[in-house]
Amino acid sequence: MKTERHSKIVELISRYDIETQEELAQYLRDAGYKVTQATVSRDIRELRLSKIPSMDGRQKYAVIQKPESSLNEKYIRVFREGFMSMDMAMNILVVKTVPGMAMAVAAALDAMEFQEIVGCIAGDDVIMCAVRSVDDTIVVMQKLNRLLEG
Repeated sequence: MKTERHSKIVELISRYDIETQEELAQYLRDAGYKVTQATVSRDIRELRLSKIPSMDGRQKYAVIQKPESSLNEKYIRVFREGFMSMDMAMNILVVKTVPGMAMAVAAALDAMEFQEIVGCIAGDDVIMCAVRSVDDTIVVMQKLNRLLEG
């Protein structure tokens, strides 16, 4: 549950300009998570979120530090839990997920910082990853298969 909540937090702060813990807690509650302010505070600390200026000059939460190995493990878990299948179309990697998990899995893929992936776009259950080349797409698929195998 904590891993899913952390993934949801990363998704929410990438989608919305969230300024306060109370605002983040409300977004989580709206998404079906039962959280207290203390839980949100602890999650912010564990995810090492920082406040940065938003486009309108206000402050918002963001992930700006490289994830440490324990956090990488959380992203790997999110990837494994949401993953259904993948296929490639030249230098585009298409990842199918459990319904509703594409944003979380895309956030996890972005956080893993594979040098071959330029960026990901997610819908409800499908992610399109722009990869630098066809060869790099094959490399990414091999890396992801290794993650799935454990």
